[in-house]
Amino acid sequence: MLTPTLLRRGSAPRRRPRTTRALTGTVGLLALAGMTLAAAPAPAADAAVPPAPVSWRADLSRTGTDDVNVRYDSGALRVRDGSVSPASLGRDRGYASAVLETHHVDRPVNRVTADLDATVPDAASVEVDVRGRTADGTWTEWRRAAAGTPAELPRDVVDVQARLTLWNAKGEPTAAVRAVTLTADDTGTAPAEPAPAATASAFSARVYATREGLVGHTTANGHVIQANDHFVALPSRRALSPNGSGQYSVQVCGPARCETAPVWDVGPWNTHDDHWNPSAQREQWKDLPQGLPEAQAAYEDGYNGGRDEFGRQVANPAGIDLADGTFYNVGLNDNGWVTVTYLWTDGGGDTTSFPTWGTDVSVRQQATAASTRVASLPGPTTVRVRCQVHGQLVNYDGYSNDAWSYLPDYGGYVSNIFIDVADAWLPGVPTC
Repeated sequence: MLTPTLLRRGSAPRRRPRTTRALTGTVGLLALAGMTLAAAPAPAADAAVPPAPVSWRADLSRTGTDDVNVRYDSGALRVRDGSVSPASLGRDRGYASAVLETHHVDRPVNRVTADLDATVPDAASVEVDVRGRTADGTWTEWRRAAAGTPAELPRDVVDVQARLTLWNAKGEPTAAVRAVTLTADDTGTAPAEPAPAATASAFSARVYATREGLVGHTTANGHVIQANDHFVALPSRRALSPNGSGQYSVQVCGPARCETAPVWDVGPWNTHDDHWNPSAQREQWKDLPQGLPEAQAAYEDGYNGGRDEFGRQVANPAGIDLADGTFYNVGLNDNGWVTVTYLWTDGGGDTTSFPTWGTDVSVRQQATAASTRVASLPGPTTVRVRCQVHGQLVNYDGYSNDAWSYLPDYGGYVSNIFIDVADAWLPGVPTC
């Protein structure tokens, strides 16, 4: 069911309560006999002491469906099976990933430090990535928090989540992570809200695509690949969606049509090549222009000696892998060039804002009520719609509609029944 409790259309919206801020100052009163009482001047605003950093210790013992190939025993998190590696990457090395519980902070932050208590053998490694969610529900990309180097988030956030990635050589001892302590503060340099949608569009690039295949193998986020599956792999964990989620999705346009698909795997070739970001923001290969994958530069121009980050000779210029269903749906019969739009970047694409109605309205991975629920709208909400499609016919409370809208901030689709406008097909919104 899409929603158990509904607010009728046309009901008067609640006004947002006015926000007030308590101001504190020092007022000195001289109460000595015969003297005039006077107020001391308030201290200058820049003399205020910045808020203390917020620290918490993550719970490593609770593994769940977002985790991949991890085990917790003897007080530590470890790689469970040393033969498992992300499907698209194709490396003979043990891999595990643990997405830790989201932590809510009581004030906006944009910088996070991670301190590990871990034993890491020479043939193993551990990486910590963090991301943040703003007050409007938008996630930032994942950013690495290395030893002595905090993760800098592009916006102020109120929720922080960490992810551990463990590697070990096949047959060698695994790293053992006993504790992770996260510390967050505000640098005062990040904007509190994303840029307005009217002034920002998602980044697009022409990229060489390969077919992933590998049915029965496991992706970097723990999804077991099915026949005719619909997802993509990108060569960076910065935009890896949790299992079943479309929080980071791309639009792939091939010879026949376009498809919106979630990022569920890492590869091909590299794992730190976020080529969709501006050069200065790229995790590696900062001398390459935005939109040019390292593998393409290596294959076409001999960049990095023609090799990927692992030293392998690059055999094709691929910057994206497509699951079989996506590959054939966009019109490819062999590897080839496609146009990719990275829907979470900048403003999430050219969007139009609409109000919704209802309570606990489901946002689905695809335009069908049977698809995975990736988010929910707790009450009437203003959402940004990028495009719309005809999907499953939905009948609810006297309304019928087969149109669904794609919400880039949530990485999924909502039935147009719950968009609070009279039109069944939203005016001015393109087809996905």
